[in-house]
Amino acid sequence: MSKVRTRFAPSPTGDLHIGGARTALFNWLFAKKMKGVFILRIEDTDVERSTQEAVQGILDAMKWLGLDWDEGPYFQSERFRLYQEVAERLLREGKAYRCYCKPEELEEKRKEALRAGRKPKYDRSCLERRVHPLNQPFAIRFLSSDHGETVVDDLIQGRIVFDNSELDDLIILRSDGYPTYNFSVVVDDGTMGITHVIRGNDHLNNTPRQIQIYQALEYPLPKFAHVPMILGPDKKKLSKRHGAPSVMEYKKMGYLPEAVVNYLVRLGWSYGDQEEFTLEELIEKFTLEAVGRSPAAINPGKLDWLNSQYIKKKDLDGLVRLFRPFIEEKGYFISDIETLRKIVSSLRERVKTLVEMANLSEFYFTQEVSYEEGGAKKFLTSDSLLIFNEMREALLKERVLNRETAHRLIQNLSEKQGLPLVKIAQPVRVALTGRTASPPLDEVMEILGPERVIQRLERAVKYIEQKEEK
Repeated sequence: MSKVRTRFAPSPTGDLHIGGARTALFNWLFAKKMKGVFILRIEDTDVERSTQEAVQGILDAMKWLGLDWDEGPYFQSERFRLYQEVAERLLREGKAYRCYCKPEELEEKRKEALRAGRKPKYDRSCLERRVHPLNQPFAIRFLSSDHGETVVDDLIQGRIVFDNSELDDLIILRSDGYPTYNFSVVVDDGTMGITHVIRGNDHLNNTPRQIQIYQALEYPLPKFAHVPMILGPDKKKLSKRHGAPSVMEYKKMGYLPEAVVNYLVRLGWSYGDQEEFTLEELIEKFTLEAVGRSPAAINPGKLDWLNSQYIKKKDLDGLVRLFRPFIEEKGYFISDIETLRKIVSSLRERVKTLVEMANLSEFYFTQEVSYEEGGAKKFLTSDSLLIFNEMREALLKERVLNRETAHRLIQNLSEKQGLPLVKIAQPVRVALTGRTASPPLDEVMEILGPERVIQRLERAVKYIEQKEEK
C-alpha cells in the first residue's frame, strides 16, 4: 500500500472557521495515525476575493491549533501553467472541447431548457463545431460521459451512485485562462499523489464529475470521505447568527488550543463515552469509520466545560504565558512573575476562559476597586468599621503576610468580636476585591500584600464614613 497522503485546501477569502478547522484536523489526524503525509494547499484561484491577509490568517490558525503540515503551503496561483497544459492535453485527446458560447447565450439556453422542463445542461452545440472562429475567446469544456453510472464508495457516507446522464460538460478552463474548482482540484490531488480526500459533504455532488476527470487523465483514484456538516445549536445550518466564530476568535475569547481541538474532533467523531483526549490519544484512536454520517450541532456549553478542564490541568507556567496578554490588554503590566503565578493559581479552578480569568483578576491589579457591582455595598456598613480598623491594626504589627498569617488574623478577629468567620471574612473580601465572591480570602490577602490590604481597608472605611455623612 502506498503511503497515505492527505491535504487541507482552504480558499483564502476569509477567516478559517470551525468547519474548515475540523476538516483540517480530521485530515491531520488520519495522516498522523497512518504515519503518512499531511499537505497544506491554498486554493487562491479566486483572485478578486483572495487576500494575503486571509492566507496569513489560515497559517496562524493552523499553527495555533498545532496542526503542522509536512508539505506546503502550495498555492494554486503558482500552478496556472500546469492547469493550462493539462487542459490542452485533454483537448488533444478528444476528452475536452472548445466552447465559444457567450455568457448571454448560455443564459438563454438555460432559460429555454427550464421552460421546456429539461435539466439546464449545456447542449453541446460547440462539440460538433468544425470551424473555430479566429481571435474569439473560448472556454474549454470537459466531455463527460452521458451514459452509465459513476459510483462513489465513500468511507463515511457509504456507496453512492450517480446517473451520468444528470452530469454536465463542465467548463474546466475559463476564457481568461483561469481553471475552475473541479478541474484544478483534480489536477492538484492527482499530481500531488493524494490518497485520501477528506472534506465536507457539501462537495459530495462534485465528486462524480471529479472522478470522470481523474479517469480521463489516468490519475490513480483517491479514496473519498465526506464529513457531515456542522449545525448551530438549533440544528440549523451554521451561520453568523450562531456566532460561527473563526478559529482565531476562539483564541481571543480565551479558549486554549487543546480544548478547541478536543471540541472540534468530537463534532462528528466519537470514541465511547470518553470526552477528554490528549493529542497523542487522538492520533492513536482516530478512525474514519468512527465519524458519523449525521450532522453534528455545536454546543458552546461543552466547549466551556472542556476549556475549564484544560485550564485546571495546564502546567502553571504555560498557563501564565497564555494569560498574560489578556491582562496586559486591559492595561495592566506586572514584572513579578511569582505574583502572576499566584494570581493565576488562585483563579484557575474558578473560570471557563482566560477572558473570564482576566476579568476576575482585575482587583489584583487596579489601584482602586469599585463597590458598585453584585450587592457589594450591603457589606460596607457602620458595623464593618470596627472589623476594618481592627484588621488594619493587626496587620501593622505583622512582619510577613502569607496565607497562614492572614487566616490567623481572621480567626483571631472572629473570636475577639464573637462573630462567625463569614461575618468577618465577607466584609473584608468586599473591601479588598469589590466582589462578594473571590478566591479564598487568605490567598487574596497574601497576593495583595500588607500595604495594599491596609490601603484598601482604609479606603473602605472612608467610603462608609462618607456614606454615613450623607
